Amino acid sequence: MTAYFIRRFLLIIPTFIGITVMVFTITRFVPGGPIERIISQAHMMQGKSGPSSNESSQPLSEDQIDELKRYYGFDKPILISYFQWLAKVLCGDLGTSTRYYDPVWDMIKERIPISLYFGILTMIIMYGVCIPLGIAKAIRHNSFFDNITSVMVFIGYAIPGWVVGILLLLLFASHWEFFPLGGMTGDDFDSFSLLEKTLDIAWHTILPLTAYILGSFAAMTFLMKNTLMDNLASDYVRTAMAKGMTFKRAVFGHALRNSLVPIATHFGNIISVILSGSFLIEKVFNIDGMGLLGYESILDRDYPVVMGILAISCLLLMIGNILSDICVAVVDPRVQFK
Repeated sequence: MTAYFIRRFLLIIPTFIGITVMVFTITRFVPGGPIERIISQAHMMQGKSGPSSNESSQPLSEDQIDELKRYYGFDKPILISYFQWLAKVLCGDLGTSTRYYDPVWDMIKERIPISLYFGILTMIIMYGVCIPLGIAKAIRHNSFFDNITSVMVFIGYAIPGWVVGILLLLLFASHWEFFPLGGMTGDDFDSFSLLEKTLDIAWHTILPLTAYILGSFAAMTFLMKNTLMDNLASDYVRTAMAKGMTFKRAVFGHALRNSLVPIATHFGNIISVILSGSFLIEKVFNIDGMGLLGYESILDRDYPVVMGILAISCLLLMIGNILSDICVAVVDPRVQFK
């Protein structure tokens, strides 16, 4: 098993290079980069205070454009530029934003706690609700409780989280003015006491957290229910009950542990989701986390920030997959990775 995990960790290197090379190449061919943005701004300034567009169609000279290409690293072939970027990443330097001219790592570091805050809360609530709910639905299969909860879960699953967020804002923040319209803190946050700050953050958390978790219930709940029902119908559970074991002990002592194996496979995969946040939900609620940073960097063609977020998310996803295998091995001792 040790050799298997060593191979998995070694595979991170070519996988990371393959993903980042592909995205790095795409960023070179997508229009609207920093040079195009500077030319567009020069056009606007020229139209307001300089000569008309008929007199000068290009506000920057060729020498100026070549200087910008050298500044942003666009004067070199793609592979050379990529390996220069990769060498900086290995040294802990994610580059500098072409939009705000701040170090990319500093911009990401400021927003990581916010995405972690929502991600960890979402994970705790999701596992804390979905596993007991799935167990209850499996035990009471085809009952009124099972049917009504299935309808509610599927309705939540059918509506995207960002749509739920917009509806919550329209009803509870705009119409009834019960919750704030967005952000993480109120206007007078700095003057609050510690208790008031805690309550203020909690008050701003309720609506976006509801949007985060509502669409996550269905898959986890029905995975728990269906897996537990399969194990309850298996021979070893029927044999245990035939020998006098109670149904409760058969469920929680035998079938439940085997049913947690598929749940464990998803545990590591959500690590990247926890840190990356949700682009659209953070945009709807104006939460300054990793999701909103990624959304704005894509719109602004801020390629260093895009590549920095991609590098972190890619590494977390691959490490999460390995952690999923470890979780499976812990939950099910029959699993032997070779």
